[in-house]
Amino acid sequence: MAIGGNGFSEQGLRRLREVLARHVDSGKIPGLVALVSRGGQTHVEALGTMRHDGGAPMRRDTIFRMASTSKPVSIAAAMVLLDECRLRLDDVVDPWLPELSGRQVLRSIDAGLDDTVPARRPITVRDVLTSTFGLGMDMTALGTPILNAVFERGLTPNLPAEVPEQDEWMRRLGELPLMHQPGEQWQYQISSDLAGVLVSRVTGQSFGEFLRERIFEPLGMADTGFHVPADRIDRLPALYAPDPATGEFLVWDEPAGGRWSKPPAFQGGGGGLVSTADDYHAYFRMLLNGGVHEGRRILSRPAVELMTTNRLTPEQNAARTALARNAVHISFGQGQQGGWGLGMAVRTYRGDYAPVGQFGWDGGSGTSAYADPANQLTGILLCQLGYTVPDPAHLMSDFWTTVYQAIED
Repeated sequence: MAIGGNGFSEQGLRRLREVLARHVDSGKIPGLVALVSRGGQTHVEALGTMRHDGGAPMRRDTIFRMASTSKPVSIAAAMVLLDECRLRLDDVVDPWLPELSGRQVLRSIDAGLDDTVPARRPITVRDVLTSTFGLGMDMTALGTPILNAVFERGLTPNLPAEVPEQDEWMRRLGELPLMHQPGEQWQYQISSDLAGVLVSRVTGQSFGEFLRERIFEPLGMADTGFHVPADRIDRLPALYAPDPATGEFLVWDEPAGGRWSKPPAFQGGGGGLVSTADDYHAYFRMLLNGGVHEGRRILSRPAVELMTTNRLTPEQNAARTALARNAVHISFGQGQQGGWGLGMAVRTYRGDYAPVGQFGWDGGSGTSAYADPANQLTGILLCQLGYTVPDPAHLMSDFWTTVYQAIED
């Protein structure tokens, strides 16, 4: 496809295909779908197969488990409620989330669960939406009593046991002290799931119903949701978590009869969505267009700006910065964007080929979706390979490096 000015060069797109094909041909990436758009032009590559040992080819409409790439999309439900003044950023969450009232806070991150002090103030909506409410995944604190308790209670989606329905999930969450004072430090994952519970309780609807009515249907995201219906299950690939020592392709989730083949007990905003490249393209183009999709306003422009600009102080972001820069051997180089808005990373310094202001996020199932206001560019890369090995991170890095070289003005 030759794309004229304000798009991509023909040579650049050929190089993009060659780089992606190299990863698939290596045998380390079974298959992928990649989409790039700019200047009203869209280019899609679907390479490889649905399983590592062959099977049906990847197609443009293949459905993927989005994992943490769910976060930038699911946060939009909360933004609708802010736009409609059904929530305010500095509202205390106690009326909707009474399980989180009267919090205790650990004296130190490695303290026992009963070694606490009272929280200095209640948790607010702002704390939840900025991932600073006080509890979350801290990979530098593995083995501490608090993280052990988080795992034991099934509060995260990456364990063999399924996450319980939202009221039970809240009950278990409410049993734990906070790791940090409200508003003090950014922490991963649990805030994104908590935001979905907040939306559900404010609206009286399930989180998925509200997302479908206010975000997915208006954007035409027909294949996005929290499970894959039986009549579409053939479009879902296997999800692999390769053995880190041998590289053997171990199946983490099969399509038929797997975790995403039926509605989940818990609709997790942090990592529960399934979707396609085109559905995610519609969403990120809406953000680039200031909240408007095909003439219809989905979110206000200020809401989009709030989501896609850095919300964190250096103090709030210190632990995330340290993890990204000092633990690249664990994260395979991911997470070094600098800032965090609402539900997504925001680049605050030029650390690779992407410019300051690019926003989006990656998922542990081998998914990546970002938009770049400076270049009016959207890029989406989808495979189904977990980060037990560095191969999906290498694929993503090469994708974005090549996409930016393909820009032609």
